[in-house]
Amino acid sequence: MRWENLTDRAAGNGERDPALFGADAVTIRTFDTPEFAGITFHEVRARSILNRVPGASRMPFEWTVNPYRGCTHACVYCFARKTHGYLDLDTGVGFDTQIVVKVNAPDLLRRQLASHRWHGEHIAMGTNVDCYQRAEGRYRLMPGIIAALRDHANPFSILTKGTLILRDLDLLRQAAAVTDVGISVSVGFTDPALWRTVEPGTPSPERRLDVVRTLGEHGIGCGVLMAPVIPFLGDHADQLRATVRSIAAAGATSVTPLVLHLRPGAREWFMAWLGQHHPHLVGRYERLYAEGAYAPRWYQRRITRQVHELAEEFGIGPSRAGAARRITLPEREPEPVAGPTQLSLL
Repeated sequence: MRWENLTDRAAGNGERDPALFGADAVTIRTFDTPEFAGITFHEVRARSILNRVPGASRMPFEWTVNPYRGCTHACVYCFARKTHGYLDLDTGVGFDTQIVVKVNAPDLLRRQLASHRWHGEHIAMGTNVDCYQRAEGRYRLMPGIIAALRDHANPFSILTKGTLILRDLDLLRQAAAVTDVGISVSVGFTDPALWRTVEPGTPSPERRLDVVRTLGEHGIGCGVLMAPVIPFLGDHADQLRATVRSIAAAGATSVTPLVLHLRPGAREWFMAWLGQHHPHLVGRYERLYAEGAYAPRWYQRRITRQVHELAEEFGIGPSRAGAARRITLPEREPEPVAGPTQLSLL
């Protein structure tokens, strides 16, 4: 595996920056327990934890923190699969079962936040792989990460499909008292049959919506990234209506739809799955995604319009992409909010 070649970004002089971690910093562990059967953990000591998003990216943020690589959620469409190839790890089953754990992430982040070179920019988490995947239950990296952000009053946002975020509820409330915090949960659909086949390692959509409800009950507003909307499998009008209705019932502050996109690495894995489970749709997908990773604009706009109309019908406010949401704690004087906001990947 190319541990030494994994760099943060190319140096301006054509040479590589120092590797994020070296081969001597890697420990491989396999836990033979029912919870982690078949999962291998590569424990590494990272040399950098603050990642700058490339300028050409469509992301609405500049900095991310990713304590894990690979994800046991095993979502067949996950766009982050290609990143496993940088380590010479398999982007299919390997992405689901070979998890890289940056065990020094909390301490390293605290040091980097204290640097005079850091100016307190917004940090997004959960935008590559889920920081609250099952491995977090063992390694407990997020409490230290959130505490470091709290202590430096550094704004941040978290996107997750995991219910484990509720473990850190008190820390999130403490952070929200001193900085801007945005929390979003990803729920693209509520169809149980579709969930079991495309997101087999995730908590059910109902449990994720319980997270939205619980956070709201504790004074932490939570938006929903309705992602992905899967063409021909999760985009029927009745499915969209049922999903938005459930999101509204959970008390989400906003809902932002995102149509499935199929980047290299994810595309091959998803299309293989599609050919096995829904072979009659292969041709339709090849035509819909003939121009690249994204569905045509007309299709994206249609889904967005439908979801926004449903959101208005069910009383969910519009979203403002890319902004961190101020969470007001119950015991504090409420602060004026311009409108509901939502982390968006577009």
